[in-house]
Amino acid sequence: MIDDESRTLEYNEKALKLSEFYKGKVGIVPKVPVRSLDDFSVWYTPGVAAVARKIAENRDLSFELTGRWNSVAILTDGTRVLGLGNIGPEAAMPVMEGKSLIFNYLGGVNAVPIPVRAASEDDFIRVAMALEPSFGGFNLEDIESPKCFSILEKLQKTLEIPAWHDDQLGTASITLAGVINALRVVNKKIDDVRVVFNGAGAANIAAAYLFNEAGFKMKNMVMIDSSGILEPERPDMDRLMLNNPLKYKLAIDTNEDRLKGNLMDAVNGADIIISASKSQPGIIRPEHIKLMNRDPIVFALANPLPEIWPRDAINAGARIVATGRSDFNNQINNSLVFPGVFRGILDARARKVNFKVMVSASYEIANAVKNPDENHIVPDMSNWELYPRVAAAVASKCSELGFARKAGDYNTFLKRATDIIEENRRLYDTLIEKNIIKIAMR
Repeated sequence: MIDDESRTLEYNEKALKLSEFYKGKVGIVPKVPVRSLDDFSVWYTPGVAAVARKIAENRDLSFELTGRWNSVAILTDGTRVLGLGNIGPEAAMPVMEGKSLIFNYLGGVNAVPIPVRAASEDDFIRVAMALEPSFGGFNLEDIESPKCFSILEKLQKTLEIPAWHDDQLGTASITLAGVINALRVVNKKIDDVRVVFNGAGAANIAAAYLFNEAGFKMKNMVMIDSSGILEPERPDMDRLMLNNPLKYKLAIDTNEDRLKGNLMDAVNGADIIISASKSQPGIIRPEHIKLMNRDPIVFALANPLPEIWPRDAINAGARIVATGRSDFNNQINNSLVFPGVFRGILDARARKVNFKVMVSASYEIANAVKNPDENHIVPDMSNWELYPRVAAAVASKCSELGFARKAGDYNTFLKRATDIIEENRRLYDTLIEKNIIKIAMR
């Protein structure tokens, strides 16, 4: 593990050095030619008045006549940034810029990082609603639980564009994709398996609801938080009902056997553990895995340190192990999800996104792995065909469900997404080739 720590320190030093050199990861460049000052008479006044009048007559034309069709806001209050906690909106900016870069490179999406100083949920929601006319979608990022749930729910009910919280929905989607293929490998059926969710934060709560939409039975799920197994007779149920209604509902709807206690009590006879808890090996122990059904599936997703080292899980009998790290097999990585999802949302000019759409995205990701095995249940980020495929699955599902302003089928959206993403990559290559994006000395 010394090598892992040394590698992390090396990346930290490079990030600081290169951030000083580039002074930001993203920028805005013109898309239109300016050959003389006369061109400004078209792009600005007086010509632009005709465009403004058209949009005033029909607001949806803003998706056709401006860059709104390809623009997303990355909104955060900086209260739960990566593993750093509540570091504030200014300190969240470099993380949001990194997210913006991934959006653009992998999905061809113009994503604008907007850290917000918001003292309350209502303040954050007011800011988001005020920004709605400028964007085709919102990616909520690094907002602490449980307020992330209520913010997302209120925005989804209020906005005419999709709102997505990546820490919930992105993690849930890639987790579902990995589990779909893991079950294919061990030859078990979705509606038969018992799933233990260790950790009841944003990711696992969203995963439980997404899994249910995909056919997993709520009664066969067990949720565990820092106080133990969720079940209706816990003494803190009144507090959960007031402060965390989603967790409260899960305490009622899951755990048909009404198990009480901790992880040891939950895993007996389980098929899958999905852990998103403390970044500390030893949270999941070999004796936990030995209590599980045949061919145990273990997702230890905490970063940077998983809840159990993969080799220890395999030695204890785990058939398939996934983590959040790129240096082990089966990395459960949100970056496989959100670039394609937002490409699809934008291409369909969608008004919203729901769990049905996300299940489609998860299956598209799972199906991108042609022959899954114990060491390969999800694609890696270099699978360039994945992102337009996810976009096409999302866009066509939005069209099928009536969420899209722009209807179409899978193949139509696949071609559109492929063209946009490939053109964007050619632009990157040209900028580097022409030394407009300079290569810093490392």
